Amino acid sequence: MTVWMALFFVIAAITTWLARAYALQRNLLDHPGERRSHGTATPRGGGISIVLVLLIAALALAMRDPSHALLWVGFAAGLLIVAGIGWWDDHRPLPAGLRLGFHAVAATMLAVVVLITHDNVWLAIAAFFAAVILTNVWNFMDGINGLAASQAALVAAGFATVMSGSTWGWLGWALVAACLGFLPFNFPRARIFLGDVGSSALGFAIAALVVAAVAEETTTWPLAAIPISAFMVDAGLTLGRRVLRGERWWTAHAQHAYQGWARCAGSHVPVTLGYGAWTAVGLGIVLGLRPHGGFILTFTVVLAWYTVGASLWWRLQCRVAGTGQGNQREWRKR
Repeated sequence: MTVWMALFFVIAAITTWLARAYALQRNLLDHPGERRSHGTATPRGGGISIVLVLLIAALALAMRDPSHALLWVGFAAGLLIVAGIGWWDDHRPLPAGLRLGFHAVAATMLAVVVLITHDNVWLAIAAFFAAVILTNVWNFMDGINGLAASQAALVAAGFATVMSGSTWGWLGWALVAACLGFLPFNFPRARIFLGDVGSSALGFAIAALVVAAVAEETTTWPLAAIPISAFMVDAGLTLGRRVLRGERWWTAHAQHAYQGWARCAGSHVPVTLGYGAWTAVGLGIVLGLRPHGGFILTFTVVLAWYTVGASLWWRLQCRVAGTGQGNQREWRKR
């Protein structure tokens, strides 16, 4: 495993470097603006490196265990669809509805192979919705240096730990290595962004790990919701507020709690580290509850955890509003 992780790290790092050179040559740049969280034009599309590592890992697992080759082919096909439409969008912006349609196709492919493999209709339905939701949540939350990739690495490490010895656990560690290979180019100073190709693919891969952990009975649905809570709370409540306000909720914006915190702090670093600390504590809770927690205790802890998360989201939003949309210091996404 250590050798494979080192190899995946190197592949991701080299591919990210090549992706940056390609983006600069093709002028694939994110420029500063009202809805951006950075102060300088920066290349995008570096997440293609993570996609490449995941595809190599899926191919290796299909060859290692031919009896489950269909599952890995289905996962890889869904990942390719999500990453492909993201890569296209990075080159030429596409309508949100079209992207969502492709995400639904990819989610359907994952759901079908889950149904065939586990013969569980409800698990397949859950796989579909998890894939659609998390693919878009990770895309929504990719707005400051290091946030989306570091959260994916932490969550993947958590699920890889609970699925230790499983092929899905091996894929989780491959995702960790890929994110670690990408992060030096994105945090604390961003020399390239994930782009839609990377952020969407991360969400799809995390959804697959969540479903796999539940399918293999190494965790439960309530516990599986804790590691992804930082993104689910921020994205969910922000989206809900925009819908209630009658805003064009599908358009780009800078109203997430993490974006407001970054404006107030004048830096992305404490925000990324703060979200990372929250997720790390959540993973500790998951590992602590797994061997001992009954349904009532688990449900109570998860409810309390999300309640605290919602309260923190509200406090951050109030702080931003109280400072007139944050101070005017430049967001240092460099």
